[in-house]
Amino acid sequence: MKKLLLALALTAASHALHESPRALAQTPAPAAGQQTSADPGITPNGVIGEVAAIDASAKQLFLKTDAGSVVIVTVADNTNYVRLPPGETTLAKATKTALSEIGAGDRVFARGSVAADSKSMMARVVIVNTKADLERKHEADRAEWKARGVVGTVTAVNPQTKEITLQSRTPGAPPVVIAASDAKVKFRRYAPDSVRFSDAKAGTFEEIKVGDQLRAKGEKSPDGARFTPEEVVTGSFRTLMGTITAVNPETREIQIKTLQGNQPVTIVVSKDSSLKRVPPEAAAMMAGGAPGSTPPQGAGGGAAARPAGAQAAAPPAGGAPPAAGAPGGGGGGMVVRRMGGDMQEMIERLPAATLAELKPGSMVVFSTTGTSAERVTAIQLIAGIEPLVAMMQARPGAGGANRGGNSLANLNLGFGIGQP
Repeated sequence: MKKLLLALALTAASHALHESPRALAQTPAPAAGQQTSADPGITPNGVIGEVAAIDASAKQLFLKTDAGSVVIVTVADNTNYVRLPPGETTLAKATKTALSEIGAGDRVFARGSVAADSKSMMARVVIVNTKADLERKHEADRAEWKARGVVGTVTAVNPQTKEITLQSRTPGAPPVVIAASDAKVKFRRYAPDSVRFSDAKAGTFEEIKVGDQLRAKGEKSPDGARFTPEEVVTGSFRTLMGTITAVNPETREIQIKTLQGNQPVTIVVSKDSSLKRVPPEAAAMMAGGAPGSTPPQGAGGGAAARPAGAQAAAPPAGGAPPAAGAPGGGGGGMVVRRMGGDMQEMIERLPAATLAELKPGSMVVFSTTGTSAERVTAIQLIAGIEPLVAMMQARPGAGGANRGGNSLANLNLGFGIGQP
């Protein structure tokens, strides 16, 4: 069990750090009464964390735990170094390595005596998952999720049979029934203000509800109608649009007024938030015309083909919105058809943006798991969406900015749940 926990800890998602060794050593002391042992990455006999910096002359590694604590690990001439492939639950495939082969970004489990203040230790054994090995495993895992996965919006949940009906975000795709009755199925769920896919916590079938976004890995039946999952990740996401009123790069906060109700909202952009921008030419293409052109009336997909006075198609059972590209699905169906079907993949391909590029007066759309009406953390944020908003407002019956904003923001595009 200890080896299994070690393997799970070593292969946890990590992030590159760039602090200097001396800056890391000056991590503030715990507040009075705070128990440093609350950090799950630190025990009396070891520390698990990412190598933030190395002082080779002093024979010291600066490890930063997932909880943010910094521990100075001193090694000796008789310290043993072992390289372990990510995901291994025993040391059977471990190989010898050396201090000189350890680098920033590597994941390390240092065994030894940890000081009483949990800020330093003398290591007898150093077990390493290299950054390169972790990245290769991540890419392999991501490829497997793509090849053996499904993603979409939950339209129905059957507690008796433990079946979930999923509407894929690929236009025109039929619903898929997720048969999740096997006790071995692993459930995970995004917590409020979670950002990364890997941040999803252990969950249960009972937490899943209509309207959730879901990504599952497993096996699809030959006819594609049913899916037997090994792992299911879900979350409740909100998508909001608005106009920026202020940007504070120091606190990494953006103030907006939402199109959905003209409400002020503070968006926190964490180090893990994804910031993207739609290039003007791509926005014009998605809006249905060449750069600089005005989107035609009725450019919004199925809405254009509806006779005057006709009603949009009713949502499927369970209250979920129509699938993107279906009648009543809004202009986003046209957007997805033009861009290849999977909105999340399209978002991944967009160029990165920075806070410095975001200016008051410009518009953004973002997703969040936060439930606060005033302050949320962005999972994904996309700037440069003005042509898309203009397209929605140009739709017959859009009813102005608020209606158009709601129509685009609430499309069934899976904007929120991230890539593995």
